[in-house]
Amino acid sequence: MIPRTFVRRTASAALAGLTGLALAASCTTDVTPRAEPEEREAALDAQCADAVIPELPELEPLPGGEGTQTVASQFGEVELPVAPQAALGMYTTDVDILIWLRYPLASTQPIRGDGGYTTFPCFFPQDELTEVSTFANYPEYDYESVLVAEPDFILNGLGYDPDVVERLPQIAPTYSVNAFDGQSWMSHFEQTAEALGRGQYFQEWKAIYDARVAEVRAQLTDPAAITVAPVGYWDDQFQTGCYSGVECQVFEDLGLTVAPTSLENDREGEALSGEQLGRMDGIDYAFMIRGLGGDEEAQFQRLLEEAAENPLWSGLDFVEQDGIVGYEMEMTFGSPSGQLAFLDVVEAALVG
Repeated sequence: MIPRTFVRRTASAALAGLTGLALAASCTTDVTPRAEPEEREAALDAQCADAVIPELPELEPLPGGEGTQTVASQFGEVELPVAPQAALGMYTTDVDILIWLRYPLASTQPIRGDGGYTTFPCFFPQDELTEVSTFANYPEYDYESVLVAEPDFILNGLGYDPDVVERLPQIAPTYSVNAFDGQSWMSHFEQTAEALGRGQYFQEWKAIYDARVAEVRAQLTDPAAITVAPVGYWDDQFQTGCYSGVECQVFEDLGLTVAPTSLENDREGEALSGEQLGRMDGIDYAFMIRGLGGDEEAQFQRLLEEAAENPLWSGLDFVEQDGIVGYEMEMTFGSPSGQLAFLDVVEAALVG
C-alpha cells in the first residue's frame, strides 16, 4: 500500500503524465488565510455548486463534563479530557470524525490548501460547521493556527508524520493514529471511537450506512454484471488499487464486481504504464477523483481529452461507454460523511 502522504494529488494531476505535464504544477500549495464563518459560507456556495451533498442526520455535540481519562493509542497512553469543549481535527477527515463522535468543535478548523478547496469538503455536515472559521493546514502544517484555535483536545490522523505526533501534545491533549497506513479507514474510525469511549456513535453511523447500501442495492437488477474500479494516476503510472477502502467497500457492499486489477497485490492494485492499459479492459465504470471549482474542472477535462490521444486509453470499455465518473477528491481519504457521499456518487452513476 502506497502511503497516502505520497499520493494526495489534486484530481487534475490524475492524467498529467500522459502529456508530459509536470506533476508538480498540479500540486502547488495555495495557502489561504483564516476565513470567518460568513466568508466560509460564501466560499461553500461557489466551491460546491455541482457537488454531491449526502443527506445527513443532526449530529448534536455532547454536553460538557469534567475529568480526564487515560487512553491507549498506537503511540502510547495519553491523558485526555472526558468531555472536551473545543476539539480540533488535524486533517479535514479528522474534523468529520469529531462531528460524528459528537465533539463540540473549536471555533476554527483546518482545510486543505490545494485542489480547489476554499472551505470544508462539500459533503461535510455543514450545519455543524456554520459558526466555524477555517485555515489551510495541508499540504503544509500551520501549527500557529492550531495554537490560536485554543483546542482542549486534538484528533490527529496524520500519525505517519512523527513530527506532528510529537508537536501537537505541546498544544493540547492529542489522540494520534496513523489513519493512512493502508488499513481501511472504517477500521480506524471504529477503533478510534472505541478507544475514546464513543463506540456507540460509530455503530449509529454504521446503521445509517448499511441502510443506504440496502436502498441503493435494491435498485440494481444485476450488480454482479457491472465491473467497476477506482482509477488514478501518479508516479507516471495508472493506479487501480482499493487503497483506503472507500471505493471498493461501497462496490463490494453493493455486490458489484471489482476489477481484478484492483484486487491484485493484497488489494493494493496494479501500477500500469501506458503500454499496459489493456489490463483495464472490461471495466464498465472507472471512478476518478477530481478537484473543485472551475479551474480544476477545466484542467481535468483538458487532461482527459489529451489522454484520449493514447489509442489504448481510447479503446477501453469505460472510455468508449462514457463510464468515467468523477468524484470529489476528499472522499477517497475516508471519513463518515465521505463514505455516504461516495455511495451517492455510485448511485447516481449506476441508477441515475
